[in-house]
Amino acid sequence: MAATRGYGATVDQEAADHLEAFARVRELQRQSGRTLVHPFDDPLVVAGQGTVGLEIAKDLPDVDIVVAPVGGGGLVSGIATALTGKRIVSVEPEGSAALHMALEAGKPIEFAPKSVADALNAPVAGELPRQICAELGVESILITDDDVRAGFRFLYERAKLAAEPGAAAGVGALLAGKVPDVEGKTVAVVVSGGNVAAETAAAILKEE
Repeated sequence: MAATRGYGATVDQEAADHLEAFARVRELQRQSGRTLVHPFDDPLVVAGQGTVGLEIAKDLPDVDIVVAPVGGGGLVSGIATALTGKRIVSVEPEGSAALHMALEAGKPIEFAPKSVADALNAPVAGELPRQICAELGVESILITDDDVRAGFRFLYERAKLAAEPGAAAGVGALLAGKVPDVEGKTVAVVVSGGNVAAETAAAILKEE
């Protein structure tokens, strides 16, 4: 929040939780006429996030599997669109499984997410990402918060990456053996985001 304010933006903290935040955004739109740049349920945002897939294709053309962390589904659906024909695996914490639930139900389901991977705590998946992932056969797997923490520690200790817990979800899934049929395959793991509170990072790194 300090960084956001430092760039000149206003931070609104009227909402009590994730679901109320989207209602608050709609209220501010009505009051001010501002434009919402939705974080995941917008075709242009999905297309923009799909450039990650284009980068993977350029840097690793022989990639077999791409593993990506998921909140509302924009990133993984964009990657799947850019890498049609490749195996795409979405990873979500068990307590924050918006896309997984949407794929199972055939529609977005609102709920109260709870995970150490706070960046993935979307209260609902986007309908556009759900449609894309369903059509393109994106695989959906769930991991525990302990898996997330293990991925976080691995990235910090071995890769020297200061990633946020949500960004480590894909690595955590692989370390836990929850992505099937990867033996002998070329796998790319998306690590997206480094916004982690010092207290959260220290607590995870102190754990065995």
